[in-house]
Amino acid sequence: MLNLFSVYKPILHGVMKLAGMSPRRVEIQRGTVLNIWAPTTTRPHHKPAVVLLHGFAMDGILTWQLQVLALVRNYAVYVPDFLFFGGSVTDRAERTVEFQSECMARGLRQLGVEKCTLVGLSYGGMVGFKMAEMYPDLVRSMVVTCSVMALTESVSNAGLERIGFPTWSDFLLPKTPKAVKIMFDTAAYKLPNLPSFVYKDILEAMFNNRKERHELLEALVTSDKAFTIPRYPQKIHLLWGEKDKIFDIETAHNLKE
Repeated sequence: MLNLFSVYKPILHGVMKLAGMSPRRVEIQRGTVLNIWAPTTTRPHHKPAVVLLHGFAMDGILTWQLQVLALVRNYAVYVPDFLFFGGSVTDRAERTVEFQSECMARGLRQLGVEKCTLVGLSYGGMVGFKMAEMYPDLVRSMVVTCSVMALTESVSNAGLERIGFPTWSDFLLPKTPKAVKIMFDTAAYKLPNLPSFVYKDILEAMFNNRKERHELLEALVTSDKAFTIPRYPQKIHLLWGEKDKIFDIETAHNLKE
């Protein structure tokens, strides 16, 4: 039986190409290659650049497909896959947010992006915050949802307690279709009732590079003592769901402060 996503992804990619987007393979260094969906035209610079940074469940274009179609007429839209998602890979041992941020910045600059607005969801928001800190000349502004500046131990423990999981890998790297459903039910508000085979197909199609993704999650949590709040020169807009279970509205208010 065909996997639903093995059928859908080529269709989606065709729609993106009709909308003026195309995938680019950008070599950051030997052994490190990013897949970035970018404007097909080689001269998109008359439009402001928007970079959409995905969360930990799916690759970039699956996560942001509807937003790309809404934005592409007025913005030069860039949708990278993080390392070990979609078509992005590395043979380097680094798993830190800093390394993801460095690769994202270098990849965007190779595509001619000089200034951009970052839109970050969950893990993408954390990478976005680090990019804004490390590359203020590149990041003009940010939109952040369901994320934090850094996943400190206290923030991590509180989030895991709210959703009832012992570790982020147990939540974000499900091993059964039922666990996939629990993950999406937890992360989404009023998710439609989908047939069980959809979750089976998601499990088969979306969760490769498990070892490397587990290492990304292990490297994500930092000690409270090691974290200092950066000074951001950018404008930052926080967009939150008041019923967010992972990072609740109190977390959003603390982040704003």
